[in-house]
Amino acid sequence: MILGLEEPSSGELRLGGQLIGGKRNRAARLEFMRHVQPVFQNPFEAFNPLKHVDRYLEASARVLLGAKEDDEVDAAMDEALQKVGLSLAEIRGRYGHELSGGQLQRVAIARALIPNPEILIADEPVSMVDASLRMSIVNLLRDLRDNFNVTVLYITHDLATAYYISDRLAIMQKGYIVEMGPAQTILEAPEHPYAQLLKDSVLSVADAGKAKVEAPDRSLAQKASEQSGTGTLVAGSGGRVVRRVAQE
Repeated sequence: MILGLEEPSSGELRLGGQLIGGKRNRAARLEFMRHVQPVFQNPFEAFNPLKHVDRYLEASARVLLGAKEDDEVDAAMDEALQKVGLSLAEIRGRYGHELSGGQLQRVAIARALIPNPEILIADEPVSMVDASLRMSIVNLLRDLRDNFNVTVLYITHDLATAYYISDRLAIMQKGYIVEMGPAQTILEAPEHPYAQLLKDSVLSVADAGKAKVEAPDRSLAQKASEQSGTGTLVAGSGGRVVRRVAQE
């Protein structure tokens, strides 16, 4: 709903005190996208396989940032890529299939960073990335939050990365936020039964360090899954808190 892909069934959405719901003309959409940018789950579907990936960054630089000269566009692209550990020279003229999943997701994040947004909506950003590379993406998002004053709305089912990246957590069940508050408070002492199920379905660090440990109770994880909830997690900077009110 924040991105305008769904309409609220009730209430209203505001960003910086401004109403952001409803239909927007092109100028209003462009202005909004300068402040809020998405990073989608599957980087391989986010890029047309027949187009060079740098063309997407170029479009963002020209349309959202207002860059006109080629050297100005290149500088904006390279600056964004440097923030994610890449360079323009590495990705220029390359197609999506020529990059790894981790590299491609970094390019997607760089594209989102070009207009210097205040909010980055990261929807399951590591679920399609190799396990060995997932923490590099999570660390990158945390670095953007801490060092570039970007609020990250991090949507995930993974409680471990959620706790690692988030200042505040919002846990959803069947489209409703059932518990929200500081990450440490919710992870240590959840109050809602569904939040407790989520916590109990995850092997604790203390248990993982024992010489002999029983397998985690799969029935708890199954109960959590059957109740159709999703852990929706917010990593905020600059005192901002963004709420997601749509069901995944």
